Amino acid sequence: MAKFLIVEARFYTHLNDLLIEGAKAALDDEGHKYEVITVPGALEIPGAIAMAAETGRYDGFVAIGVVIRGETYHFEVVSNESARGLMALSMDGIAIGNGILTVENEAQALTRARMTEKNKGGEAAKAAIAMLGLRERFA
Repeated sequence: MAKFLIVEARFYTHLNDLLIEGAKAALDDEGHKYEVITVPGALEIPGAIAMAAETGRYDGFVAIGVVIRGETYHFEVVSNESARGLMALSMDGIAIGNGILTVENEAQALTRARMTEKNKGGEAAKAAIAMLGLRERFA
């Protein structure tokens, strides 16, 4: 049994609730423990994971958030930089599942967040579990 930290950027509450529901269900199905923390936005998720990883209290991480395209360039910055930050951490051997949705509109986000549809929260948790398994295999 491993312990995971779900790090969520709670901006769209109803969408995050769906993503977290999926992540928790996937972790429960595999018998893992987890905690959930909230950060201000998607850009803060990699930093929070880096800080938490340094404590050694968690075996893996699930990043949860929703970024919906707006009228400015900010969408690209948030989408690209949050993904880059998570990738950099994963290259350092941290087991992370990326469940940050980057979508054009709320309808796309709902389709990806619902457990009965794409269940990206659950998929992110499964990815974190898989990466933890690989890290343990290569240790």
